[in-house]
Amino acid sequence: MSIPGAVREALAQDRLIPYIGPGVLALDPACPIPVTPEALASRFAAKVAVPHKIRSNLTAAAQFIENFKHRKTVSTLMRDAFSVSVAPNALHDWLAASRPALLVHVWYDDVLRVALKAHGDDWGSVQAVSQAEHHGAWVHYFRHDGTRVGHASWATLIYEPLGALNPAGNFLVSDSDLVEVLTEIDIQTPIPQEVQALRQDRGFLFLGCRFTTQLERAFARQIMKRSRGPHWAVLPDTQTRNESRFLSEQSITPIIVDLAAFTHALSSAAPAPYARALVNGA
Repeated sequence: MSIPGAVREALAQDRLIPYIGPGVLALDPACPIPVTPEALASRFAAKVAVPHKIRSNLTAAAQFIENFKHRKTVSTLMRDAFSVSVAPNALHDWLAASRPALLVHVWYDDVLRVALKAHGDDWGSVQAVSQAEHHGAWVHYFRHDGTRVGHASWATLIYEPLGALNPAGNFLVSDSDLVEVLTEIDIQTPIPQEVQALRQDRGFLFLGCRFTTQLERAFARQIMKRSRGPHWAVLPDTQTRNESRFLSEQSITPIIVDLAAFTHALSSAAPAPYARALVNGA
C-alpha cells in the first residue's frame, strides 16, 4: 500500500500526533502481554474470582477486585500482566526514531519507552495517576530515567492518559478511577497544559485504536479537543456503527488498511526528523 501523501507530509513536518492504542502490540501475534481490554480482564479473572457477567469487562472487573480484595491487588495484577519484557516492533521503532513533539500512548505497557531509550534522552512522560492513590493530583511527570519532576521540558513528550507500568506503576483501570477523570475531562482539567498547547496546531493519527466503546470514544474526543486537525485513523473495513458515527462527528478520515501493511509502508520511509530536514532543504 501507499500512505496518503497528506499523512506523509504531516508526519514529516511534525503536524500529526501519533495516538497509540493497544492494537500496536498485536503486530506481534505472539505478544505475551494483553493487547485488548478483554484479554486483560480475562487475565484478572484467571487470578481472582470475578462474577461471570463482568469477566470480559475490564473496568468493572477491576472495580470488583478493588472493592473486595483491595486496591493493592489491582495494582499487583496490573504489574504481573505487563512486567514481561517485550521488544519494540517496527512501528514502535519508527515512532521513536521520528521523535515527534508529542506521542499519546493509551495502554499500560512500557514498550514505547523502551524504543525511545535507543534514541537519546531528550524525552519524558506525563502519566495520569489514580485519585485512589494520589488524591488531588491528575498527572505525574517523569524524566527518561524515571526520575519524577514537576513539569515537562523535553523535545518529545509521551502522554499516557491511562497511566503505565513504568516508571511508577500508575494505572487508571477501575470504574472509580475513570469516573473521576470523566467527570472533569469535558472541561479539560485532567489533561496537562503541555498537551493542550502541543495539540493546538496539530492533528492526530490513530494507530492500533478502536472506537467501539464509550470509554474509547470519550478519551479520544477529549484529548483531540481544540486541535486543528486534520485527523486520520488506521482501521479495518469492519467498523461498527458507533465507530463510523464517531469518525464522522470528529472529522477523522479512516485509512482502511491492515496496521501491519501500514507499518511496512511507514518503515520504508525515512523517520520524520530526517524527512523534516529534507523538507527544510537541509
